[in-house]
Amino acid sequence: MKLLTNAEQIITCNTNGKNFKQGSEQSQLEVLTSHSIIVEDDLIKDIIPNHSINNTSKFEVFDIKNKIVLPGLVECHTHTAFAGSRADEFKMKLDGIHYAEIAERGGGIIKTVNAVRQTSLTELVELIKPRIDEFISQGITALEIKSGYGLDFENEIKLLHAIKILNEIYPIDIVPTFLGAHTYPKEFKENHDAFIDLLNEKMIPHIAKNNLAEFCDAFCETTAFSADEIDRIFTAASSYGFKIKLHTEQFNNIGGLDVALKHNAISVDHLEVLKESDISKLSNTDVVCVLLPGVSFFLNYQFAPARKLIDSGAIVALSTDFNPGSSHILNLHLIMQLAAIEMKMKVEEIINAVTINAAKSLLRNEAVGSIEIGKKADFSVFDTKEYSDIIYSVGRNLNCMTIKNGEVIYKKN
Repeated sequence: MKLLTNAEQIITCNTNGKNFKQGSEQSQLEVLTSHSIIVEDDLIKDIIPNHSINNTSKFEVFDIKNKIVLPGLVECHTHTAFAGSRADEFKMKLDGIHYAEIAERGGGIIKTVNAVRQTSLTELVELIKPRIDEFISQGITALEIKSGYGLDFENEIKLLHAIKILNEIYPIDIVPTFLGAHTYPKEFKENHDAFIDLLNEKMIPHIAKNNLAEFCDAFCETTAFSADEIDRIFTAASSYGFKIKLHTEQFNNIGGLDVALKHNAISVDHLEVLKESDISKLSNTDVVCVLLPGVSFFLNYQFAPARKLIDSGAIVALSTDFNPGSSHILNLHLIMQLAAIEMKMKVEEIINAVTINAAKSLLRNEAVGSIEIGKKADFSVFDTKEYSDIIYSVGRNLNCMTIKNGEVIYKKN
């Protein structure tokens, strides 16, 4: 058995078995002082007062004096599997050119698609490894990675195989999502029906048969897929057992939210231009609103209405949306800080958004996301005595130790 002891604070994000935080609950953190955590095998066996520990000889002791313990952080929306660079587009953005216009010029997603198609499976795995290492150094113990930069059968499968290989290499939970409906590749630009047939009749059945993805995601936008097209894709995906996610309400309102709700989506992601009249559709539901303030920051664009969503009773999570174009931000802590400054979220709401609620958006919330007896022993240890420092220290990573399944997988020198 192992003992994590002498922590200044243990931030449990305790849910009393509910396994998510909704509305006013999202501002509630259980903060323990003078307590220790007992780990047996890979599970949290008990959380006990320090004074009740009589004999430490039977434990492997982790002395984390002057530090605080959080649940392992959950990064629930990323496009980490990509090749190539779009730094030139960043300069275009600084010149005031909109994301949609860059895409029309042959940039955007299609530029990354071309780079992925020219990169081997082995090369992809090696490209992605340092990105995962960086996430782990931030205290992340569960990481979602989407495909979506292949946009044909061979290369979407190649991306999902790369994600599968990385999940076998790394101790953290890497959750694969199929995002074949990211945009239309150039070869199908004038034949949308043929591409949807390729997704529905070839890609989705193959991916399901070979267990290469758990979720099916899509991008509902004027430059990508219409609501009716998404409806067709999700109907096929659901018939093969995929859980549904949707990029929606990012730049335009074209019916994506309603399609997501029709298909019982686990999460709706982005929501920067969510209509105030639609907020009630997400109130007091099980749908997780995954907000991505890094995109708004990176594109100098409006932020999602986090405050109104939380106050209405919605479940809110946060993520980086790490990708090569619209949010080249591989720093979940910065996202947390942006949520406070730009979206007026409380520190406690933010911590719940990157732990238990992010876990819910990946259907991992019964096993991870909070420090509760019986859950996985996943922890992030921060070099501070006060949890608000995590948000206060803008641009800094205060995580000094990442523990997955009771094993230390990262320790800051």
